[in-house]
Amino acid sequence: MSELQDERARRLAKVEAERAQGRDPYPVRFDRTHTTAELHTAYGRIDAGAEVDDTVRVAGRLMLIRRQGKLTFATLRDGTGTVQLFVSRAVIGDERHAAFDDLDLGDWVGAEGTVMKTKKGELSVTVTGFELLAKALRPLPDKWHGLADVDTRFRQRYVDLIVNEEARRVFEVRVTAIEALRSFLKERGFVEVETPVLNEVIGGATAKPFFTHHNALDLDLTLRIALELPLKRLLVGGYEKVFEIGRVFRNEGLGTRYNPEFTMLEAYQAFADYHDMMDLTEQLVAHAAHTSVGTTRVGTGEAAVDLTPPWPRQPMLSLIREHAGVDVHPSMPAEKLERICDDLDVPHQPGWGPGMLVMEIYEKTVEPNLVGPMIVCDYPREVSPLARTHRDDPYLVERFEVVVLRRELVNAFSELTDPVDQRARLEEQAALRARGEEEAMDVDEDYVRALEYGLPPCGGLGIGVDRLVMLLAGVTSIREVILFPHLRPEAGES
Repeated sequence: MSELQDERARRLAKVEAERAQGRDPYPVRFDRTHTTAELHTAYGRIDAGAEVDDTVRVAGRLMLIRRQGKLTFATLRDGTGTVQLFVSRAVIGDERHAAFDDLDLGDWVGAEGTVMKTKKGELSVTVTGFELLAKALRPLPDKWHGLADVDTRFRQRYVDLIVNEEARRVFEVRVTAIEALRSFLKERGFVEVETPVLNEVIGGATAKPFFTHHNALDLDLTLRIALELPLKRLLVGGYEKVFEIGRVFRNEGLGTRYNPEFTMLEAYQAFADYHDMMDLTEQLVAHAAHTSVGTTRVGTGEAAVDLTPPWPRQPMLSLIREHAGVDVHPSMPAEKLERICDDLDVPHQPGWGPGMLVMEIYEKTVEPNLVGPMIVCDYPREVSPLARTHRDDPYLVERFEVVVLRRELVNAFSELTDPVDQRARLEEQAALRARGEEEAMDVDEDYVRALEYGLPPCGGLGIGVDRLVMLLAGVTSIREVILFPHLRPEAGES
């Protein structure tokens, strides 16, 4: 048998021994009086060496056990922190003291006792009684080496969270940042809504979808790739400020910046344009940073940026001129742009229009050099089928992206409200899809019908929440900020 199997068998024997003595090693509940954080708040100021008569009940996982003859010291951790358990044979008797010493690291325990502070100033509970709440059959990773294998950390996130303080910190940042995003928008009059995950039509973004089938309706459906179109339907219906924080799904590759399902925030505001969205985005992201990590300066070392508004705003074409040394415009013939791509070693595919070629030049020559935060604005019309045509240039749209540390963080527009123009652009997308472009959209007839009832002037924005958390937490892989990221199938039992 392997070492793990031996240890598991040893612990299973303890489970059976508990049951033989009439005790359930997996009881249904435990009534505690304090979390560890509440205990520190209530009793943290008592003097070193002092004791109080109050009886408390705490519960958590055993993270450390030090056995010293007639005394045992243990560290109990719950979801709010840790506290020391002081177990004395003189207090609980020989039998129960031996039973406590027979516990293993990782076991969940409920303890009752009085509060004291050691002479060294450590708050402790002098245990007068305890109960096994859940027997851990597998040992925790070695205290000194932790859970070193990255793949195992992501696959067994439950273990990662037990032993890895950094993992817990990252997800505390995530929770706090999402709450900050939500509260910021609500305080400004935005209404939070929920929209369908299953859709009949591919739309809202250019991405490869997942497909599924509804048996009762005998209907092929896709998992949503964006939140956009249902939210703008709500503006047609009379809502003026709406947002949603939800999962979206894209059937694309895995990587440090990509996961097949991820979290988006999308918000839409009537009577606003993309300049308003720029202002809103700066304030929203800065607020999330300050709330979740206490500062607007995020990242580490040379990869640190300050998110304090205002951020620089630059047209895409100006940035291409600055970084690539060429003047391009989506009004230029595709053939000329293809030659410029070749001169710049920018890959391209046959049939790409001028807008696609300009976008590719930007993504290969500019974006990898932007530390930011930078608002890159005024994108080619061809690559932005849901954005309003630019008021000063018919080949461009009023769209911007925020780039921070060479990563796109936000995508936003002045929204296209003309139903005739929208239909024409969706038909262009459908034609691309018919020619084999898997990321192109379909014509959403119901969305066009909604626009024909009248969509007011509006601006919208989308923020990749996972990428924002990566930035705020100072990590470089999206898998660090998703509790259960997608991975290749596990090879075997571990």
